[in-house]
Amino acid sequence: MTSQQQLEKTLELIKLERQADLEQYRQKVLMRSLTQRTKDGVTWYPVRLNKEYIGTGERIIVELERHHNLDQPHSFSSGKLVSVFCNASGKPEKEHVNGVVNYVRENVVVVTLNGDDLPDWIDHGQLGVDVMFDEMTYKEMEFAIKSIIKAEDNRAAELREIFLGGTKSTQKIKNDQRPSTSIQYQESTKLLNASQVKAIDHILETEDVAFIHGPPGTGKTTTLVQGILLTTKKEGQVLVCTPSNAAIDLLVEKLTEQNLNVVRIGHPARVTEQTLSKTLDARIATHSNFSELRNLRKKMEQVRAQASKFKRNFGYSEKEQRRQLKEEARSLKSDADMLEFYIINDLLEAADVICSTLVGSSHPVIRGRKFKTVFIDEAAQSLEPACWIPILKSQRVVLAGDHFQLPPTIKSNDAAREGLSVTLFEKGIAKHPEMATMLRVQYRMHEAIMKFSSKYFYKNELEAHSSVKTELLRPNQLPIDFIDTAGCGYAERQDPETLSRFNLEEASLLINQVEKLVEEIGLENWVQENISMGIITPYRAQVDHLHKLAEASSLLEPLHKLVTINTVDAFQGQERDVIAISFVRSNEKAEVGFLGDIRRTNVAMTRARKKLIMIGDSATLGAHPFYIELLEYVQANGFYRSAFEI
Repeated sequence: MTSQQQLEKTLELIKLERQADLEQYRQKVLMRSLTQRTKDGVTWYPVRLNKEYIGTGERIIVELERHHNLDQPHSFSSGKLVSVFCNASGKPEKEHVNGVVNYVRENVVVVTLNGDDLPDWIDHGQLGVDVMFDEMTYKEMEFAIKSIIKAEDNRAAELREIFLGGTKSTQKIKNDQRPSTSIQYQESTKLLNASQVKAIDHILETEDVAFIHGPPGTGKTTTLVQGILLTTKKEGQVLVCTPSNAAIDLLVEKLTEQNLNVVRIGHPARVTEQTLSKTLDARIATHSNFSELRNLRKKMEQVRAQASKFKRNFGYSEKEQRRQLKEEARSLKSDADMLEFYIINDLLEAADVICSTLVGSSHPVIRGRKFKTVFIDEAAQSLEPACWIPILKSQRVVLAGDHFQLPPTIKSNDAAREGLSVTLFEKGIAKHPEMATMLRVQYRMHEAIMKFSSKYFYKNELEAHSSVKTELLRPNQLPIDFIDTAGCGYAERQDPETLSRFNLEEASLLINQVEKLVEEIGLENWVQENISMGIITPYRAQVDHLHKLAEASSLLEPLHKLVTINTVDAFQGQERDVIAISFVRSNEKAEVGFLGDIRRTNVAMTRARKKLIMIGDSATLGAHPFYIELLEYVQANGFYRSAFEI
């Protein structure tokens, strides 16, 4: 297929994804009663308004608290679009205002409202809040794909052909333009290893596209930050994007530590407290001309309020005065808009780095701006259509990620099967391996924990840094334990409501093994040394069961601040001293199901620094070639035990 034909197919797939997402929303929200929605966790009702206040960027923020269904799981999280509604007479809600969730803590949700005023009906009846469908994300992705399809005789068309067509990259700039002799270059690279320096050179030398492949623990963020720093010294300003708010906020923090002037584009409600001061809204509020802008707006509101006092049945002079006041309000608004436009442009022009999510790079304030270089981090977790949004603004593209870790989240199985799950990072690195450089030294895990992933995914090219190579919790401890439950009769079960799977006996065995480890180290030592632990399982029902067992454990409950139990997605980009994995699947048909996505297992195993515990049924897992090799590895290195031995 030509590049345009590939993009036409991607456009159809993103439409499929939108339909699947909307259908899930319809099933969960639109087609269910208020009672059902509340039970499903997509609605909080009733809620009480605890307080309202003006937040960053003169926006109205409300704090809402639920007093019923307190233990009910829910879909609310930071950055979600929501609708706050009033249900005064018990009829279907009519009054509502949309907003964005700042954060959720226990049974309190904090929402930044859209609009300039608190609604009149906020005190008129029982309030509720619904999760909303995010239509705008799909519109922006579709617009970007259509734009890149139509591109002709411009840089966007050239980049399209490099990524998807047959065009080879120009690859390197002239030798005399290389910065390797500059003081800044020497400073930025002095603490980096050889493969990281090679990646920096790759970033600085490419004229078209560079792929930075960062396996687990290899310092991808550190390398990327130095690459961005050096690029700003050369180009003045760069655009930096990631697929998620959490990932971009991390980069904002790291770049700020390098004394770069960073502006974070995005809704203040979607930003962490640490990076709030970097948002455009917060920057506007600290600009030297902001007091003038606020006074203009205040005067405009006063004039508007005065004009609204005049009724239509007043005489000619009153009507004329009303007209003049309205005209004055319009003039003041025009002046305020012009001043705000000046402030925004002043802030953006002064920025070294402009940061946003991929979709956030379509924000009106930077819609017309062009950049020499865009950096896309976590590119292997980014949907291709979202990547095209910032690429359309750029002459040069640097993508960083690891296509052997978590893929993008896709709701449509058909779209995933047809190719939407294959990212631009993966397509590009397969087509142009010469444009990729891999980081090879990892600073996270014991050599034995690293070696299997290195062999299976990374051509045996990873090496453990001396600082972690032999690090254990205690001397002479094994770095890995694989406990095989084959023949024990630990059969998996399925939750009839959620269809999620769980394995009660395997969960009990895992908690038992973790308790033994805590006893071996000593509870006091564990706390004093601040040893962190992650318990990972692919299935939500098993997560819930493990939580109950851990809470009931006299050894683990006191360590609850040091122990995290969750699915693998929650651990992406994180690490723990100890990782314990429950594989769950154990059945006569040897079906591995969800475990077939071996990238997730790679992520789970490579979160561990000093100790990795895995529990699973070899009779079931052995139906998949990946797990056959894993079993061979643990047996060959003395890390294997049967559950019958315990």
